[in-house]
Amino acid sequence: MEYRKLGQSDLNISVVTFGAWAAGGWMWGGTERSDAVKAIQAGFDLGVTSIDTAPIYGQGLSEEIVGEAIKGIPRDKVQILTKFGLTWTEAKGQFYFHSRDNSGKEIDIYRYAGKEAVKKECEISLKRLGTDYIDLLQIHWPDVTTPVQKTMEAVAELIREGKVRYAGVCNYNVELMKESAKYIDLVSDQVSYSMVKRDIEKELVPYLIKNNQSVLAYSPLQRGLLAGKIKPGHVFQDGDTRVDQSYYKARNIELINAFLDKLKPLAADKQATLSQLVIRWTIEQPGITIALVGARNATQSIENAKAADIQLTSEEIRFINTELAKLKLEM
Repeated sequence: MEYRKLGQSDLNISVVTFGAWAAGGWMWGGTERSDAVKAIQAGFDLGVTSIDTAPIYGQGLSEEIVGEAIKGIPRDKVQILTKFGLTWTEAKGQFYFHSRDNSGKEIDIYRYAGKEAVKKECEISLKRLGTDYIDLLQIHWPDVTTPVQKTMEAVAELIREGKVRYAGVCNYNVELMKESAKYIDLVSDQVSYSMVKRDIEKELVPYLIKNNQSVLAYSPLQRGLLAGKIKPGHVFQDGDTRVDQSYYKARNIELINAFLDKLKPLAADKQATLSQLVIRWTIEQPGITIALVGARNATQSIENAKAADIQLTSEEIRFINTELAKLKLEM
């Protein structure tokens, strides 16, 4: 496994980081708890020491699963990344969207990062995770109803109290990064990035590189689409929100599978799967520090971890980029 420093911190995280959204089941058609625990542990055995989760994932379930999975592992051997700022228990802040929890109960999700909420969420997360500190605490989405200053001051207090080591954000643009920098030292921005979603390369990535801040790329496999396992005619389970997104339209699934067919000879030459090739390409891109990759069982987790062992030459990366430039999705 390869490790990279997070921004200007002394925190080294695995280039393949376990993304625990799917482990929580919510919006992924449910979960099997024991499989999720084994997936995290299997990844750890291969050097995936960093785990990214959030309270909203399964409404606490994902954090509980992470806590169960790391129980017994020396705390300084694992890096826990979690979040705050999405609530389903109170109608505070900005309404985000309507959903259902894993039991089918209707819930409303709000973006709220008021000072008292930040500190309360942190305390609850610590209990679920079974730890006394969080390595990286990140706001999940911007909250337009709370001044950035108030939110960041709350996180700064948690750092001073020793409950959080470093502060990061998720889904922040350059403007928000600049505003936050007035009140706290941020080490990272977690954003959506994949072969077919590269909009951050224009402004955000150059800014973060200039300021020595890390990009944590989530959904590098575009929620499974770039793994080559979602074929034309794929039927999604009830509760799986991918069915409503443009990337998963029938025509786009066809186009992406045709693109992946062009990569198969390269993957075969590397004795790698398409997923592994895509993950390696992701962490080779300028400014991308690590790739967050989810797994629902140990087999998938092991496959993801081994992506770090693949090597791509500059010529092979150019080949992939040339083929990507030909891909015209219908968005």
